[in-house]
Amino acid sequence: MSRYPRDLTGYGEVAPAAGWPNGARIAVQIVLNYEEGGENNILHGDAASEAFLSEITGASPWVGQRHWNMESIYEYGARAGFWRVFRMLGDLPVTVYGVATALARAPAQVAAMHRAGWEIASHGLKWVEHRDMSVEEESAQILEAIRLHTEVTGKAPRGWYTGRCSMNTVELAAKLGDFAYIADSYADDLPYWVKAGGKDQLIVPYTMDCNDMRFAIQAGFTNGEQFERHLIDSFDLLYAEGQQGAPKMLSIGLHCRLAGRPGRAQALQRALDHFRKHDGVWFATREQIADHWAKAHPPVQTPRPSEMDKQTFVAEFGGIFEHSPWIAEAAHALELGPTHDCAAGVHSALSRMFRTASDAQRLGVLTAHPDLAGKLAVAKRLTAESTAEQASVGLDALTDAERADFTRMNDAYTSKFGFPFIIAVRENTKSSIQAAFQRRIGNDRATELAEACRQVERIAELRLQEKLGQ
Repeated sequence: MSRYPRDLTGYGEVAPAAGWPNGARIAVQIVLNYEEGGENNILHGDAASEAFLSEITGASPWVGQRHWNMESIYEYGARAGFWRVFRMLGDLPVTVYGVATALARAPAQVAAMHRAGWEIASHGLKWVEHRDMSVEEESAQILEAIRLHTEVTGKAPRGWYTGRCSMNTVELAAKLGDFAYIADSYADDLPYWVKAGGKDQLIVPYTMDCNDMRFAIQAGFTNGEQFERHLIDSFDLLYAEGQQGAPKMLSIGLHCRLAGRPGRAQALQRALDHFRKHDGVWFATREQIADHWAKAHPPVQTPRPSEMDKQTFVAEFGGIFEHSPWIAEAAHALELGPTHDCAAGVHSALSRMFRTASDAQRLGVLTAHPDLAGKLAVAKRLTAESTAEQASVGLDALTDAERADFTRMNDAYTSKFGFPFIIAVRENTKSSIQAAFQRRIGNDRATELAEACRQVERIAELRLQEKLGQ
């Protein structure tokens, strides 16, 4: 049995109504990353100097050596950049992603964060790569980060963001920490729940595009105007979506040594001025967003078809294609995953098996369908699904004349094509079904076979939507 772990569906076409406080049209969430003093440095017991997110183009690690220029760039963030950004954002709710060892080396900055009422979330123990760490090593780093963070700030972090993470990070953070949210994701404009660490874990996704890190990479911003324009464009589109009834969250990522430089800080100020001119803007910490989401949109326990064993899967979906459990049996062996845990996902898997079946197998599915208002309906021997479908348009309460008319049409259709007339009843009325009978009986067999198969798939889709929701 093949299972694919990634969720490529998410909320789908229609996202849930965020319901931000006071009817806000957008939630603006600003993160200030505090990493200075927690970066790679042999003074910190690391093997080499830092090489990531600085003004030095093409920087590489200096193994066994300190890198004076790199260190001084990071020092700028702590000495000057932080305070410039702090003056600019001090009156707003801000979330700090604080590297624990960096916070331990920044008593004045931490005091300022507290004074402003900012949320201080954990950004890991050190600002280093985690991709090659063993589970044991990363677990130890997470636990030590929580311990040191609590010691330095006075309370345990309620949010977590590693950033330079591994494939194990979310699972380990959920398991080892009591976090209101984890932010190691860029997968959505809204918070969402995942199963991680043996529980429902809220993810409040972060951003790579509305992020001043793009000043420190080759395919990024080269001047403040580009940064400002991108922030404003992102805000304007999300604000418009909020006006249309679908509010989202705008995440903005800042770094003391990057956004704290004067030219970039000026661009950030102009963007903030633009935001403030609009009504219905909720500036919030990630903690506030997480608490709101957990209350307004708690995790819902829904069936997860991709996690069902074969027997359960067939029991649940074996009747979706009329009297054809073999379709569900075959679909269960496909590469299913979270993206299939919805009506559209299960329908895709089942339909693939129907479409690739032999002609004889597909004809068997067609002939398994009952006549509309036929003998089986009269004898009350239809499946529960067919009974409900035919009753939905009154086919269970025909007059004698109507029943005779349906019998005549059924007999003529079946005699011509060799399978019963099939139509997605729930999308029709008694009169539209009769009209379709008259129209389709004039088709040639190949055309009508294709139409009947399309109707079979549509019936299955409607049954799954009723069973699992949209």
